[in-house]
Amino acid sequence: MRKIESLMNRAIARKENWSQANTEVVVGFQDNATVWLHGHHIATVSPGGTVAVNLETLQDWPTSTTKSRLRALGVPVYTKAGRVYVDGCDVAHYGYRTMTIDYTDTRYIA
Repeated sequence: MRKIESLMNRAIARKENWSQANTEVVVGFQDNATVWLHGHHIATVSPGGTVAVNLETLQDWPTSTTKSRLRALGVPVYTKAGRVYVDGCDVAHYGYRTMTIDYTDTRYIA
């Protein structure tokens, strides 16, 4: 994990607004932390540790940096034969704008 991703995760765990280079964390309503990359919303982390991935952004910007930030949040994201998958689902054919990864990541629980 890159240092910027460790700092991003620490800000989420501490429920703090944070920004560095191309990555930003904004803590808002009910302590949900939205994660932004180059001004694009890539995910929302709930206080309980679930991660809602913004599939529209991922589909529009399936860069290695986007996927790296999502992996740092615990999202199983990968590319196979030029197609992007989250938790085994093809993003292009999923049919929804967001996908919630159903697990509890203890890094984000106070």
